Amino acid sequence: MNSTDKGEKARGSEMEKGKVHIIVEIIEYIPHAVVSRTIIKKSTGNITVSSFAAGEELSQRYSAFDTYIQIIDGTADITIDGKKHKLKLGEGIIIPAHKSSSISAAEQFKMISTVIKSGYE
Repeated sequence: MNSTDKGEKARGSEMEKGKVHIIVEIIEYIPHAVVSRTIIKKSTGNITVSSFAAGEELSQRYSAFDTYIQIIDGTADITIDGKKHKLKLGEGIIIPAHKSSSISAAEQFKMISTVIKSGYE
């Protein structure tokens, strides 16, 4: 994933605390790219917002922790252990730890990804 952000001090740094923001406006679409911005990053987990241009994807991967995905703009295709789910604006899904998953964009979309590292399951 690429990381771009106007005003982000260092790659992976958190957003400014105590400042109101509109989540869908903190990240832009960039043609032919997946762009991510860290909202909160701690040793116990992280929250990231990402934008996917149409046709982009994150190929098959595994995580040691459950990951919650919520769509905040557009529609996403999320495959978990071979089962495809089409999520639209406002919908979310938990990708279980240790399961294969991939995320693809038939159309552009934005999502929030939340990982909570609560022990090794």
